[in-house]
Amino acid sequence: MLMSNPNQVIQPAINCAGREDHSQTETEAASAPIPPWKRMLDVTLIVMATPFLIPIGVIVFVFVKIVSPGPAFFRQQRVGHSRRRFMCLKFRTMKVNADTVVHQEHLKQLMTANQPTRKLDCAGDQRLIFGAMWLRAAGVDELPQLFNVLRGDMSLVGPRPCTPYEFELFPERYKQRCDAPPGLTGLWQVSGKNKTTFEEMIDLDLKYVREMSLGQDLKIVVLTVPAIMKLIWEMKLRPRFGMRAVEKAAKTHTELPGKAAGPVPGTVSARD
Repeated sequence: MLMSNPNQVIQPAINCAGREDHSQTETEAASAPIPPWKRMLDVTLIVMATPFLIPIGVIVFVFVKIVSPGPAFFRQQRVGHSRRRFMCLKFRTMKVNADTVVHQEHLKQLMTANQPTRKLDCAGDQRLIFGAMWLRAAGVDELPQLFNVLRGDMSLVGPRPCTPYEFELFPERYKQRCDAPPGLTGLWQVSGKNKTTFEEMIDLDLKYVREMSLGQDLKIVVLTVPAIMKLIWEMKLRPRFGMRAVEKAAKTHTELPGKAAGPVPGTVSARD
């Protein structure tokens, strides 16, 4: 609907659930509805996994509270299906009031440079709390997003939900990834997450949007656990074991008996 006043600002409406409804904002575009089978799959898998996930969630909650003062949960606005915005939940892995400018600059670099989409924590991020890299590598920091799935903001499988800042930098082609609901895992995550460029990540997201099906979602869910284990090995375990092997080799080399050095030709041994 056209506005009579071009300077009028569209205010988001509040729906019956008390959440902001951005469905009429200028940045939102129409997209295909979420297939019924996707919602049924999400709820079924969450119910089946709840007995295993609750203990893990409690352990992570207590761990975060012990190692870092402040709330255990972190809320951040993300852009979801049909470009609607929602509050995404996570376990907090950064110190309270951590600077976000560094992340924004890193994101800009990834979008413009043809290099793997490695996170800042791969090179060491001083903003992280103790043990955060392990939580992130295992993906358990995203367990609270299951509530987003149950609320309908997200799905178990789909493109990674981007921030509004990231979304504003996207060209229109990239924004088409919002034609599918965002997910905890996705085609990109099981296709070499830290080895793909930003452009390749977008291509995988758009491929998922085009070919979204029940069979593909089930396949991605099954492949997620091996993908997480491989990521933990590459990020945390392999460098550690590799360093130990180097240290062991260096220690062995220094302990090898060397030849007794004889007198240099043309010299005479010193006498008392």
